[in-house]
Amino acid sequence: MHRSLRPAAVPLPPIHQSTGARLLEEWLLVTEESVNPFYFAGRVLVFFLLTWWGWRLITTPLETNYTGEFFLHLINLPFHEAGHLIFMPLGRFMTILGGSLGQILMPLICLGTFLIKTRDPFGGSVALWWTAENFMDVAPYINDARAMDLMLLGGFTGKEVDAHDWNNLLTMLGWLEYDHRLAHVSYGIGTVLMLVSWLWGAWLLRRQYRRLDW
Repeated sequence: MHRSLRPAAVPLPPIHQSTGARLLEEWLLVTEESVNPFYFAGRVLVFFLLTWWGWRLITTPLETNYTGEFFLHLINLPFHEAGHLIFMPLGRFMTILGGSLGQILMPLICLGTFLIKTRDPFGGSVALWWTAENFMDVAPYINDARAMDLMLLGGFTGKEVDAHDWNNLLTMLGWLEYDHRLAHVSYGIGTVLMLVSWLWGAWLLRRQYRRLDW
């Protein structure tokens, strides 16, 4: 009698997360093993405030300059002015652009700090929301490049003094006729980033709710 020879069963290799998924979990979605209910309540309050403010920003046309009248505009302004000084060694173009860059880079620096140094992804989602708001804050300024009707920091309009950043930038680039389009692109980027920040924050709160230390 012949015995049929069958190959020995080969064990399946363990399923491993892809490198991308592992990094996503480690840096963007990490949650404490035990979440303090008071901290969680504070995060929920912050999330709802950002949702309320963000919805107002998204649904208000940029032509109204609602972002320029929003309370965060006064917080963004020092970083805008500091940006001019920081980028001054790089020449006139970068000095002018540095204002808008400065107010966008500041929340991005906060985002990196929350993710890398303090390992606080929820804080990162808040910083991403602030980045989005800054893109929206810049948009009316870009939109005003030709009209130059907005009141500038010194109490003058761009028509009265040569201090309108985006009129100067777009004139130097030969793009002045595209001011409205570029403004809507900036506002659109802000809208998308804001939606992402909400999804990120909501996902983290959902995970944290499951780990509440009652």
